[in-house]
Amino acid sequence: MTILAIVEVLGRFHPVLVHLPIGILLVACLFQLFVKRFPLLRPSVPVLLFWGMLAAVASCITGYLLSLSGDYDAVLTRRHQWLGIITAAAAFLFYMLHRLSLASRYANPMAAGVIALIMVTGHLGGSLTHGTDYLTAGMDDAGADQTMKPIPNIQEAVLYTAVVQPILQRKCYSCHGSSKQKGKLRLDEENYILKGGKDGKAIESGKPDESAMIKRLLLPLNDDDHMPPKEKPQLTPNEVAVLNWWVSTGNSFTKKVKELPQTDKIKPVLAALQSGSGGNVAKSADVPDAAVSAASEDAVNKLKDAGVMVVPVAHEKNYLSVNFVTAGNQARQLVKLLEPLKKQLVWLRLDGSDIDDAALAAIAKLEGLTRLYLSNTAITDAGLQHLKPLKQLQVLNLVGTKVTDKGVAELKTMPALRAIYLYKTNINRNAWVQLKRAFPKTILDSGGYNVPTLVTDTTLVTADQQKK
Repeated sequence: MTILAIVEVLGRFHPVLVHLPIGILLVACLFQLFVKRFPLLRPSVPVLLFWGMLAAVASCITGYLLSLSGDYDAVLTRRHQWLGIITAAAAFLFYMLHRLSLASRYANPMAAGVIALIMVTGHLGGSLTHGTDYLTAGMDDAGADQTMKPIPNIQEAVLYTAVVQPILQRKCYSCHGSSKQKGKLRLDEENYILKGGKDGKAIESGKPDESAMIKRLLLPLNDDDHMPPKEKPQLTPNEVAVLNWWVSTGNSFTKKVKELPQTDKIKPVLAALQSGSGGNVAKSADVPDAAVSAASEDAVNKLKDAGVMVVPVAHEKNYLSVNFVTAGNQARQLVKLLEPLKKQLVWLRLDGSDIDDAALAAIAKLEGLTRLYLSNTAITDAGLQHLKPLKQLQVLNLVGTKVTDKGVAELKTMPALRAIYLYKTNINRNAWVQLKRAFPKTILDSGGYNVPTLVTDTTLVTADQQKK
C-alpha cells in the first residue's frame, strides 16, 4: 500500500472520530456548568476534558488528511479546519486550568466558549458534508419536494435549466456540488460539468454509452461504482432517460426541447414532465378495475386439495392470488390446473418451486396476470419466451434464476412491465447499459431491494438452533 493510500484510509476515519470530542467535551462542559449544584460531578470534569482533548487532536489530524483528497470546498474546509484546531486548543487550555487548580474563576466561561466552538465547528462540518443549506432544506417547500413540478409547455422550455439541472440538484449536488466534490467532480455549473473530475470527463457529448456519468447511473445498485450510492435517493427511470437523451443530443445548456431531435422513447417521458408525473414511472393498478365473474369453485377446490393457496386479493372483487409455497415440488404438474382461473388470477407465486421452462407454457395462458414470482427456480432464457403473451404483466421476479441479458431483452415487447427483479442472475455486468435502454420505463432491480409482499403471502419462520 502506497503512502498516499495510507493517508486516504486514515483520513476516512475522521467522520468516525469527530463524534468523540463532540460528545465527550459537551458532557465535560455541561458537568462544569452544573458542578455547583451537583458537587459529585467535579472529579469527572478533568477526566472527560483529558479524553475529549485527545479525541479532538485525533479528529484534527484525520480531518487534515481527509482534506488532502480535494473532495471538499477549499474555503469552507479551511474554516472548519482552523475552528477544529482552536476547539482542540481550547479543550487543552481548559484541561490545564483544572490541572493547575485555576479552573474555579474561569471554568464556566471556558465551558460556554468550548460549547460555542463545538457548535460552530460542527455546523461547518455539516455544511461540508450535506451542503450549506442543510439546516434550512427541510423548511423549504422546494427542497422538501423531491418530485418534479409540471412544466406547462415542455417544448418551449430550455432542457438543461428546466429539466436536467433540477435532476442534478436533487440527486447529485450533495456529493458533487459547491461544498463537496467527490472525485473532484462538480455538477452544479456548466464549466465544471464539462471539465469532469479526477477520473476524466463525466460526459462525452453525443455519446451516452461512453459517458462515465450515464454508465454509472446504469450500473447495478450493489455495484461499488453505481451512482448515486445505494443509500442515497436514486434517480427514477424517467430521470435517467432524460439525462441519457440530453447527452445523446449534444448536452446543450441553452437549447429548448423543441430544438432537439425527439425519439419515440423520449416523447412519453416529456409528456410525463409536462403533466407533472415528472421522474416517476406511472403506477398501474395491480388489480384491474373491471368486474369479473367468480372463479369456478371446482377449479379452486382442486388446487386447495393439492396444497396450493388460493385467496382473493381484495374485498368485493373476484380476482385471486395463488401461492405454491406449500406445494413447490408439484408445481410443474399443478400449474395446468390454473387455466380455468385465467380471468380471475392476477398474482402468482412460484418461488423456490420445481417449475421449469416447459411449465411456463401453461402460465402463458393466464392472460390476466399482473405479478409473477419465479425466484430461485430452474427457468432459463428459453422459458422467458413463453411469457411474451402476458400483456398485463407488471411485476416479474427472476431472482436467483439462470436467465441472461439476452433472454430478458426479449421481454421488451411486453407493454405493461414496470419492474423486473434480477438479483443473482447470469446477466453480464457490462450489459446493464444496453438492458436499461431496452426498458426505458421499467425498473430493472439488481439487488438491495424489497420485493413487494402481498397481504396473502405466507411467511416461513424458523427457530434459532440452540447450542448444545
